[in-house]
Amino acid sequence: MTQENADGAELARELGGLLAAGERAAFHGRPASGVGPLTLAVEAAAAADLEGEAMAAGWLLGVCLGASGRYGGALAVLDPMVTSATTPEGRVLGALAAATVASIHRQLGRHSVAQGFDEMAVESSKGEGEAGFDGLLGLAADAVGLGESAAAASRLAEAAALAQDRPDWWRQRVRLGWVRAEVALLQGSPEDAAVAAGAAVELAEHSGAPRHVAKGLLFLGVAHLEAGRTPDATAALRRAGLLAESLGTLPLQWPVRAVLGALLAGTDDAESERCLGAARHAVEEIAADLPEDLRAEWLARPDVDTLLQSGGPGRTSGA
Repeated sequence: MTQENADGAELARELGGLLAAGERAAFHGRPASGVGPLTLAVEAAAAADLEGEAMAAGWLLGVCLGASGRYGGALAVLDPMVTSATTPEGRVLGALAAATVASIHRQLGRHSVAQGFDEMAVESSKGEGEAGFDGLLGLAADAVGLGESAAAASRLAEAAALAQDRPDWWRQRVRLGWVRAEVALLQGSPEDAAVAAGAAVELAEHSGAPRHVAKGLLFLGVAHLEAGRTPDATAALRRAGLLAESLGTLPLQWPVRAVLGALLAGTDDAESERCLGAARHAVEEIAADLPEDLRAEWLARPDVDTLLQSGGPGRTSGA
């Protein structure tokens, strides 16, 4: 083996290890723990002019940053990826990046902006594969946020059709459960929402994906609350909050703690105020990482402003 080949093999091993560590953190652990390895992977792959590996690491880095609530950092990584690809593999990863950018804007409450990025993801992927799925499901969640029930159900059906024969797509199938719950809630069917959210929680648990468990529990708690099952809602939200905090996932911490804090007001004022305080802190931490224009828009969002001013409830924020 020549020195050049040996160096290439060593780089491949190094990148493989860094990408594996980042993927574990993104989907099976604390997302923040993936930031360091993935940053190194992006730098090493870019230095070696390996576009596919650099974009794969960049997408996972954006996922980890976004899941941690570092939205500004995530957008700085992902935005250039959306249109910079020069290879077929790169274009698929660019479509995944577009769908992840859409998810961030959706969680900021910017559903129309998110819709544009999801449409880009579908177009770039031709509506196929994981990127096509993410874009289609994102469009369903965007429609929920915009109050468009028929469009949400239609896009949800398209995404579900892509996943129908892919039992290995655990992440996609979990997220289908989230959006099924959202659509059911929008249609006034909390019982159906609880069934969908419960199935998502079960699959996420089976898949060893604690962040996905926590988000499923958030939807399950809201569904129980809408159905008038306050004790079940409280239990689900408490578990979701503890799990979200153990993982350092600010985008889950704030709505879980805000809803639970509002729910407990008048029955357990001490826990209520602790929850609302935690929710306010998470909202402020998210704001600190946003660029100035997005920070102002985020803090002016009605549910966020209500939370900061008077400790009112937050909302769930899309898949």
